[in-house]
Amino acid sequence: MPFSFKIEKKGGRMRAGTLVTPHGIIQTPAFVTVGTKATVKALTPEQVASLGAQVVLANTYHLYLEPGDEIVRDGGGLGKFMNWPGPTMTDSGGFQVFSLGAAFGKNASKIAERGAVPEAAAGFRGDSDEKSSVHEALAKIDEDGVSFKSVIDGSPHRFTPERSMEIQHNIGADMFFAFDECTSPHAPYEYQHEAMDRTHRWAERSLDYHQKNVKRDGDGMPTQALFGIVQGGRHEDLRKESAKIIGGMNFDGFGIGGSFDKEDMYTVVGWVNDILPEGKPRHLLGIGEPEDFFGGIENGADLFDCVAPTRLARTGNLYGAHGRININNAKFKKDFDSIATGPDGKKCVCYTCANYTAAYLSHLFRANEMEAATLASIHNLHFIVNLVKMIRQSILDEKFQEFKKEFLTKYHGK
Repeated sequence: MPFSFKIEKKGGRMRAGTLVTPHGIIQTPAFVTVGTKATVKALTPEQVASLGAQVVLANTYHLYLEPGDEIVRDGGGLGKFMNWPGPTMTDSGGFQVFSLGAAFGKNASKIAERGAVPEAAAGFRGDSDEKSSVHEALAKIDEDGVSFKSVIDGSPHRFTPERSMEIQHNIGADMFFAFDECTSPHAPYEYQHEAMDRTHRWAERSLDYHQKNVKRDGDGMPTQALFGIVQGGRHEDLRKESAKIIGGMNFDGFGIGGSFDKEDMYTVVGWVNDILPEGKPRHLLGIGEPEDFFGGIENGADLFDCVAPTRLARTGNLYGAHGRININNAKFKKDFDSIATGPDGKKCVCYTCANYTAAYLSHLFRANEMEAATLASIHNLHFIVNLVKMIRQSILDEKFQEFKKEFLTKYHGK
């Protein structure tokens, strides 16, 4: 089955669509569940599917280092290797290798809070599910690619656009991302411009390799898709230039890289999506907070990925219609009621909330039981996946603004 995308309903910039892949259909807007090392942490693929997830994204950098992309290839490709029958994606690996460069150990983020102190000049994307204990910059960027050291054993490695694409083809997902340079939100304009230009050159190289090696069906149609990534930081002229150049290349879809103030995020997404070709999907990289879906979707984004739901779950932080709760708080020790509410404001119907009490989950966390992470992750992913599905339905019903106001009023307690 070849890759295709169809817009079913539009309202301003926002759209509800259908993304067809060889391993299933994705109803957009959609949240892409992150399975960094070919596993969604603490969950089986069957559990991930049961909570409503449509697509899983794995990490090129981590799978390259362990177990190795050729082992994934020989195991039948990502989906078969991890026993996930649905659509799959891989990032380019730049996400990690740049975070090990100039921004390593400086706790920088690709999305800056306004007024934050600059912590790194360049080289960070900032949404990895992994943290290294090595206290030195491990990556160096040049025109041809990136040289870096493994966080596992310190061994030297190198990614170029062609090598990133080769690894992604070995991993064998349905959708890939072109190799790009990620920058800190605090990088100066001159460096943002330089990195953006390099990203454009790397995009051409990624696309050339992909088109020569993509799998095709019996009719010669590609069965794998490549997304180009728009960069340019918080600067309107750079973002628009990048959207025009990347949008003019023959990509199957587009990623919107970070590196902007959180307050400006939706404006930046709007700038980009006003220029990108309308008939192709757009993925806003590394975004996962409930309120951010509304702003991203309202400005034309179709797909989102983030490790936040499972990362927060492992610390006992759970989403609810009235904001996040920390199940470790003392008040939950003797709370024999249901754990949390769903995105509709009613009692959550996920497996965890339907079968366990807040007191039991609180006990699991206090006792450091592994099941705690599993049950909390089921709830958080169910909440996020189904929140985005509800937003999609509100677009189809032409009730987006009403649903946005209702949800955000409850979520922020106003």
